[in-house]
Amino acid sequence: MNLAYFIAKRISRQQKGGFSATIHKIAILSISIGLAAAIVAFLIMHGFQEAVKKKMYSFSGHLAVNALSYNNSLEETPFSFNINLYNDPSQFEGVAHVQEYAHKTGLLKTEEEILGVVVKGVSRRFDTLAFAETMIEGRFIHFPDSAVANEVVISRVIANKMKLKVGDDMVVHFFQNPPRLRKLSITGIYETNLSEYFDGKMVISDLRMVQRLNDWRDSIAGGLEVYVKNVNKIEAVGQNIHDAIDYDLQVTTTAYKYQQVFQWLELISRQVNILLVIILTVICINMISIVLILVMERTQMIGMLKAMGAGNALVRNIFISNGVNLIIRGLIWGNVLGLGLCYLQYKFKLIPLNAHDYYIAYVPISWHWDVVVLLNILMFAVVSTVLLLPTAVIARIRPIKAIKFD
Repeated sequence: MNLAYFIAKRISRQQKGGFSATIHKIAILSISIGLAAAIVAFLIMHGFQEAVKKKMYSFSGHLAVNALSYNNSLEETPFSFNINLYNDPSQFEGVAHVQEYAHKTGLLKTEEEILGVVVKGVSRRFDTLAFAETMIEGRFIHFPDSAVANEVVISRVIANKMKLKVGDDMVVHFFQNPPRLRKLSITGIYETNLSEYFDGKMVISDLRMVQRLNDWRDSIAGGLEVYVKNVNKIEAVGQNIHDAIDYDLQVTTTAYKYQQVFQWLELISRQVNILLVIILTVICINMISIVLILVMERTQMIGMLKAMGAGNALVRNIFISNGVNLIIRGLIWGNVLGLGLCYLQYKFKLIPLNAHDYYIAYVPISWHWDVVVLLNILMFAVVSTVLLLPTAVIARIRPIKAIKFD
């Protein structure tokens, strides 16, 4: 057995209620609380980012293909989507699904209220599975084989504002030449809590209705939404598509289209990283103080060991071993505490959020075990390295003075 480890193990066995035992408990507690806080913060951060991005992607896909245009209107420049990307997405590596869409502005009018809306026309290729978590009432549109579906899905915000519910009819006026209107039946209600981008104005309808209103052929749409297999490769897939499509088409990422939301999510990552630095700083200061106290308490023992021929390296290793033992015990309890709190929140959703401010009704948890492992390694490496600072004092202790120390 290593001599330094053996001595460290012996001196760590303090009587219950002793001063050293209290110091050890404080060290373990500070490390465990710090690691638990870091684990909770990072798992919440990833959960929050993934939940918000998932809502954005379920409504807009990961990428959008549109005709080049300098028009700032919400209505896109039409183009024929009868291209290779649509007809055979498997030709493009990383592409999971492609669906067509088009937007058209209108005026929703009831007997009591008037509201400007954007009608998003989608087809039967619309990814209803990705959108399913957003549906809170009713069902999605049923697309007949030939006729146009006079059904729509509206948001909870629009339903409350216009006093509408599933099963009601509503009339949308479209200002064009000549002006037209459509009587539509509400079959479902969705809620993303992203009111500024979707809930406050977006109505989902049959794409064929938009095509008929605009006098487009069935092969014409406002754009294509592309879903990728790996969200970490969106940029690469987008570049491959851009290189393959015609020069008059462009590829835009959803992150760029809604960059304010994604920049806000990146800002959260920066804040959590700052929190981690603060946690590590506090833990390191605590460990330096604790090891210094332990060295002061064991000054006579250090003098005796040096008098018997022990070198500075051996004595330092005794206290480093003791400190590493405290770090490991602290990390174990920190994992238990942090993962336990995350599990309780994940299972029972104990902490709610204001969905209108945070886009989510509760604090989300995303299980990233690689992050947990990295946090453990980082904390162990940093705090263990810091132990070298206070133990450097041992080299300045003289055996004669140390033995007389009281």
